[in-house]
Amino acid sequence: MDYIGLLILVLLVSMYMVFKKPGKNIKQISIQELKPLLHDNSRQFIDVRTPGEFKQNHIRQFKNMPLQSLSKSAHKLSKDKEIIVICQSGMRSANACRVLKQKGFTSITNVKGGMNSWY
Repeated sequence: MDYIGLLILVLLVSMYMVFKKPGKNIKQISIQELKPLLHDNSRQFIDVRTPGEFKQNHIRQFKNMPLQSLSKSAHKLSKDKEIIVICQSGMRSANACRVLKQKGFTSITNVKGGMNSWY
């Protein structure tokens, strides 16, 4: 019984790590690393939280592009500029990074910890 429990735990941890990480070739930065980049016009900043979450609090340079509609709105982004993605905790932005990669974007950065780390 202990062996099965351990196996289930390892499987759950593995699944968590796969879904939490944004994927191969997607850079991750901390909020501290993000702050000096905010005034760089050569980058695109997107916040993939819901409009309600975005309205409550957001970083001025970020444009709201909710995760659930990102596939349809990704064409509004330039493939020639780096895209920096944020959400509340880093989970949705990791998923958004995978969506953007599938859409052919190559310079994508995920903000670890999301807005939870901003405060």
